[in-house]
Amino acid sequence: MRPPSEKTGADLALIQLLPNALTITAICAGLSAIRFGVQGNYVLAVQLILLACVLDGLDGRLARLLRSSSPMGAELDSLADFLNFGVAPPLILYFWALQDMRSAAWISVLVYAVCCVVRLARFNVNDKAEAAKAKNGDAVGESGSFFTGIPSPAGALLVLLPMTLSFAFHNRPILPDWMICLHMVLIGFLMISRIPTWSFKTTKVSRRHVKYLLVGVAIFAAALATYAWTTLVVLCLAYIGMVIWGLLRARKTSLTKRN
Repeated sequence: MRPPSEKTGADLALIQLLPNALTITAICAGLSAIRFGVQGNYVLAVQLILLACVLDGLDGRLARLLRSSSPMGAELDSLADFLNFGVAPPLILYFWALQDMRSAAWISVLVYAVCCVVRLARFNVNDKAEAAKAKNGDAVGESGSFFTGIPSPAGALLVLLPMTLSFAFHNRPILPDWMICLHMVLIGFLMISRIPTWSFKTTKVSRRHVKYLLVGVAIFAAALATYAWTTLVVLCLAYIGMVIWGLLRARKTSLTKRN
């Protein structure tokens, strides 16, 4: 009989805990963003949300690379996404520009947050269903190449667009309060929409074009370091263009099926 003090499970290498450590760091960044938003340090608050976006992109890929994926890690990642992309961004917007119209603005915050949590719940259900299909050898649908609705990190960047516009050009709110509220609600609805949006995870690049991609990444990194807020505005506008393209594509596919 095994002594009570002896471990019954396999030991984990410290490096295998790194993905969860990144997720915890992202949670701390989101909570700190709320704190600095309350204190009026809005630039640092937005920067922490951007850091959370970067960490969110790294933790899952690192977990797959290290073969340390686990149900707990997946749940932790989903909870972190809700905090960092569903709670912190609308609260920062609220503290930044919307306290003059408290009731209507707070409704907008609630709508966005609820849309984000619904979007994450739907993604988790679909992800588990697709994993079961893949395990059984069934074909996986288009969702491998496209998201249904905009993902929560993209939603966070888009909902903060009024702030990045302000930081890039005027350093003060340049949109009326009601328009910021409307923008917040619209981004929330886009997250729970059925619009197919491009997934970068499955994108492949020809070996002949890798050098051009690397040059493009270098140019983007230099622009981000030199003109950070303007570059983020351009990035968000480009993504909005992709969302519009996805909407037109979905409508065209629907009309084709009807005919």
